Amino acid sequence: MHLVSLALSPGWVLASLNVQEPAPPEPGVEEQIQSLREANELQRNKIEQLERLLDRDGNLASARIESERQDEPARTMSGEEHAHGAEDSLWSSDLGFANLRMLHVSLDLLMAAGTSTEENDSIEQLEGGAHDPKRRGFTLQNAELSLLGSVDPYFDVETYIVLTLDPESGETEVELEEAFAKTRQLSGNLDLEVGHIFSEFGVINPLHPHQWEFVDQPVVNTRLLGPDGARALGFRVGWLAPLPFESHLHVGMQNADQEQMSSFLGSFEHGHEEGEGGLDEGLGGRPLVDRDESDLGDFVYLARWASSFQADQAWSTTLGLSFLHGPNASGEDGRTTIYGTDLMVEWKPDPSKPRGAVWQTEIMKREWYADHFFSAEDESDPTDDVVLDDDLLLDFGLYSQVLYFVDEHWSTGLRYEVASGEGDGTEVAREDDPFRDDRTRISPLIAWRPSEFTRIRLQYNYDRADHLEHDDAHSFWLGVEFLIGSHGSHAH
Repeated sequence: MHLVSLALSPGWVLASLNVQEPAPPEPGVEEQIQSLREANELQRNKIEQLERLLDRDGNLASARIESERQDEPARTMSGEEHAHGAEDSLWSSDLGFANLRMLHVSLDLLMAAGTSTEENDSIEQLEGGAHDPKRRGFTLQNAELSLLGSVDPYFDVETYIVLTLDPESGETEVELEEAFAKTRQLSGNLDLEVGHIFSEFGVINPLHPHQWEFVDQPVVNTRLLGPDGARALGFRVGWLAPLPFESHLHVGMQNADQEQMSSFLGSFEHGHEEGEGGLDEGLGGRPLVDRDESDLGDFVYLARWASSFQADQAWSTTLGLSFLHGPNASGEDGRTTIYGTDLMVEWKPDPSKPRGAVWQTEIMKREWYADHFFSAEDESDPTDDVVLDDDLLLDFGLYSQVLYFVDEHWSTGLRYEVASGEGDGTEVAREDDPFRDDRTRISPLIAWRPSEFTRIRLQYNYDRADHLEHDDAHSFWLGVEFLIGSHGSHAH
């Protein structure tokens, strides 16, 4: 009877063993747990939306490595993770407190073939970009070797080496396109790049050719920022503003006398030739002088602001403003200022599918102030003196393009361009200058990506330019890209 009574009295047993029954949950705890779960889900959705922006929006400077360059692993490791290495490293070695890691090595081969109603000499002026198709037949736009490594918990290093073939001689040319170190983590939402870098101006200029959607570079970029893009040794500081939307500010300082800074002291590179009397002629036929950087006013200074706004899950908008200022080679007081604004509107109805569209526009203006010029070729004969008053040459233009991504393999697009200017040069009237005349270009495009490592593009260009003998030109270009290595897939 005692055993039965004991078995039927579990509360007595628990009491005798000094074991307490679990207390009922406090009121509101379950509601708090559910609220936290919902907040976590909202946060996760927001992170996914921002990641989609970084994957697709080349205008956000914070995404230069993650998405614009399309070739760095997406995550940033903590110091502890760095010390122990990472699974995605190609090579890793401990050295003191640091762990050197090679994150990726890749080779991107970009080629074009086509024809035009213009001869090869004229094509080189129509397609003024350094990586544009340059002739009837075949062009090696570039073969880019990219290396990305982690130095320590504080810095990554990126290097891009480009090989091209001279369109006339066929000789191999090698150039260091970019080589810089970038901080992994700085306080105050700051980041720093130092080295040989593209100027953070607009959308297209910071991108490498394999990141362009179209086969060639926009005309306004070639004219104002140079055939190879504005880039030089220097530094750039970026700051992510603590706002409820993505907003970045960049400031920088770079050498003005490198050949890629063609609107500044690198004027000898673009539109340059030897004029009468042995004088070097630059923009508008203005004489150029050999001018060195002597003080802080003789460098190129950059400022850029870009903000992205998410209207809803399907629509996002990015607005940017850019500014470059520095000396030019027209004289000691020659100065150049370039302004730019850009707009990108993206539509992606279903984040889980590649279908969507992007409208992208850039508008630019250059103020090239030419200094007063005097040259006495023969002191005994004043009639041989060259005397030019100061002058202001204005150049401006835009491109606007729409791209529609049908699926992960097919896309189509259309680009419209216009470029013009004010002020004639000393020797060449603006309408006869292929680098300053009135230009219009319309380019439809269709692209096929059989895989994330191969891309084939067919593009038609209708060009209308004052300097052309028949005013207009028709060109067809087939672009092919092959990627080898751990380079990331192309962003849509």
